[in-house]
Amino acid sequence: MNIRTATMSDLDAVTAVEAVCFPAAEAAARDTMKDRLLHYPNHFWLLEDGDQVVSFVNGLVTNQEHLEDIMFVDASMHDEYGAWQMIFGVDTIPKYQRQGCAARLLRYVIEAAREQGRMGLVLTCKDHMIHYYAKFGFVDEGFSRSNHGGAVWHEMRLTF
Repeated sequence: MNIRTATMSDLDAVTAVEAVCFPAAEAAARDTMKDRLLHYPNHFWLLEDGDQVVSFVNGLVTNQEHLEDIMFVDASMHDEYGAWQMIFGVDTIPKYQRQGCAARLLRYVIEAAREQGRMGLVLTCKDHMIHYYAKFGFVDEGFSRSNHGGAVWHEMRLTF
């Protein structure tokens, strides 16, 4: 398996992975994914098995401390010199789930953010995933301001 950053040629693959990993109300549309690839391809990490994208992590960088709903759809908010790496999704196709793919990729992203001098990473997750992200050092800060896709989210932060 190989980890690399995404390019525009990965648009169809990441859109397809997103569609199988999230309910329609929460999944990023193709146009949103395209915008993300245009604005911050170096913050869009892929895990491949051969030539198949099996998992990815993506998110913009900002000086804002909290993940806001507008960030999911406005890629122009990305600030390459920002303090916080936001994580919009940790996507792994079902066939590869529970095999350590997401963990491997998330550890890579955490180390990349550390090497880039970020203050840390912020993500949102549902109740049942709090314990998973806690294993990586993320701390639950309670309910998020985000109601992305009409869901209830917890904001999780990993501070370096």
